[in-house]
Amino acid sequence: MTDATDLLPGFEERLHERRGARLRYFTRGEGPALLLVHGYGGAAWNFAELAPLLPGRRLVIPDLPGHAGSAPLPATPTLAGFADVLATLCEEEGIVEADVVGHSLGGVVGLRLAERRPGLVRRLVLAAAAGISSSTRLAEISITLAGIVKPARIAARRLERVASSRRLRRLVFGTFEVSNADMLSERAVYGFLRAAELHTDALAAGRALVRDDPRRGLEHVRCPVLVLWGGRDRQVPVEDGFEYARRLRAPIRVIADCGHLLIGERPDACAAAIAEFLALPYDPSRGVAQPGSALRSGRRGPQFKSGHPD
Repeated sequence: MTDATDLLPGFEERLHERRGARLRYFTRGEGPALLLVHGYGGAAWNFAELAPLLPGRRLVIPDLPGHAGSAPLPATPTLAGFADVLATLCEEEGIVEADVVGHSLGGVVGLRLAERRPGLVRRLVLAAAAGISSSTRLAEISITLAGIVKPARIAARRLERVASSRRLRRLVFGTFEVSNADMLSERAVYGFLRAAELHTDALAAGRALVRDDPRRGLEHVRCPVLVLWGGRDRQVPVEDGFEYARRLRAPIRVIADCGHLLIGERPDACAAAIAEFLALPYDPSRGVAQPGSALRSGRRGPQFKSGHPD
């Protein structure tokens, strides 16, 4: 699997221009629009394993500015700026309402999009959303070092070897990114590493992240939200997920034995949770999911766990 186009088969690659900045994105299917937004240092290909498990949807998967095939934002970037780019992309595609799944940094971008364009975002899934712990000084140092050293770019130069070697997968992804590197398929490895050599200014997104405390403005998020987390996320602690759930009065679902890259490590469990949430009855006048769901509110802290079959 050396051809990057194999990572999202059946998708059409398109370009969106905004104020001189180029945004690459992939789209496929018909039905209600579903926007998938990747994390810091990632790319649309991060959803290589999850996207095929979400049928019956019009999927739109962008490379965020500065990542993979997208150019950097021309001005000093903020997460609001990233959200505005996605809003104009939806306008170009004729999308007036969309569900959004945001992973890590993409979760915070999704929050800013829901805050700034409340009529656009119908429902939002925060998959291991960054932001809360990311605003600490230690996180700022870690993000900056990662942006300078670019460990994923080093691994990407040996991508075929990493994808085919269990030992190298464990070395590259370790326990900081995933709970069990053996759960990553070859396609998932390519999806997470393939774009690392293409980024033009991913570090700007990291700097925008540490400057943005997502807890500010959450009261303006009116759409239903699902918080989705890996139970063994060592990069963004599950406690952050419970804080998001409490502040947003949202349900939380924790996938047992799963780390930060849950969309590739356990795409099956993620797809099941997303599909269940998006199928919930919805009353736009109230802006909340209606009762009767199996998902529980995170207001008081209960959770569901999805693990490997016994």
